[in-house]
Amino acid sequence: MDSYGELLKNAREARNLDLDSAARETSIALSFIKGLEEEDTSAFPGEAYMLGFMRNYAEFLNVRPDTVLNLYRAKKLQESPVPEGLIVHEKPWFFWPIILTSSFAALAAIFVVLYIFVFSKKTVDDSEIVLDKNVTVRKYELTDKAFNGRLYVGDQILYPAKNGNVVLTVSSTSGSFGLQCPVGTLYMDLAEETELDIDGDTLSDMIVYVYDVSATDSSRGAEVRMLKRGEGFYIATGTTNTDEIPFSSEIASNHKQHVLFEDNRAYPFTLNGSFRGSCEFRYRIDRRDPVESYFTSGEVFTMTANNGIRLWMGNCNTLKISIVADSKNYDLEIGKAGQVLVEDIKWIKDTDGKYKLVVIELD
Repeated sequence: MDSYGELLKNAREARNLDLDSAARETSIALSFIKGLEEEDTSAFPGEAYMLGFMRNYAEFLNVRPDTVLNLYRAKKLQESPVPEGLIVHEKPWFFWPIILTSSFAALAAIFVVLYIFVFSKKTVDDSEIVLDKNVTVRKYELTDKAFNGRLYVGDQILYPAKNGNVVLTVSSTSGSFGLQCPVGTLYMDLAEETELDIDGDTLSDMIVYVYDVSATDSSRGAEVRMLKRGEGFYIATGTTNTDEIPFSSEIASNHKQHVLFEDNRAYPFTLNGSFRGSCEFRYRIDRRDPVESYFTSGEVFTMTANNGIRLWMGNCNTLKISIVADSKNYDLEIGKAGQVLVEDIKWIKDTDGKYKLVVIELD
């Protein structure tokens, strides 16, 4: 069976399309299309974006998106590290006499223990048997607030989904943090922040950050932070409507502008934000209705717009924002502590036909 990259590439070539034509017709950056066909995940700012582009590109090529996504997940599972417990280490030949001697001794010890257990008149209540005082399976329900805590193998996280709770089980706390999800077991390394799609719908459902995990001792557990994606996560669909892009001459001259990107075409862009403290935050994407929410320290959001985003921020120094467009990244400078700020991040066009993604400070 073809890999997902080969499947997409063959479908494109069957339509007699080159890479540049595919990029123009889909409004997907050329670097992202190459990343999909060459199976280069490093070409994308995050897995959630890659899966979104993968679905859109497959639909454009009349390939079933589920088929492509399943091929991607199969490859990802194959490349996941094999748990140490499943690796068989071949013993040198001189170990076998030692092993045989030890086995006979162990069998003798087991026989003695069984004899005492069977013939002893003392009964044991099964409810009082404790295998390990530190091993207790715990269940945690993920809410809109971030979860911070130490998890151990067997612990469960209940993720609230539309059709009921999705059970996530901790499978590894040694070497890396492993989380068993419906789509497979996902592994995260120390100090790694990972966006997870736990239900297979190609959208990021939660973010996991691993603060502490032992290289060898699974009994220590893993210190992690988990955050459920809220309504601050929105991926726009479609393409940029160039007819709605204003000319630079239409922007009020007293409004400060800063150019982020300049190109011969306009395309959707992504805004990633994280909060270092509490902040009242409001935003409007393209022509959608405004959304207002209150964020606290540690919360994050991601949104993608076709034409533009308007932001209303209180205490805006607590907010860190980065813009991703056509595989280029830009960290956006925000105002001072306690400052209330309104900004437009949108495409404008010059008379020479150039398009610019700009930040405009409003009153």
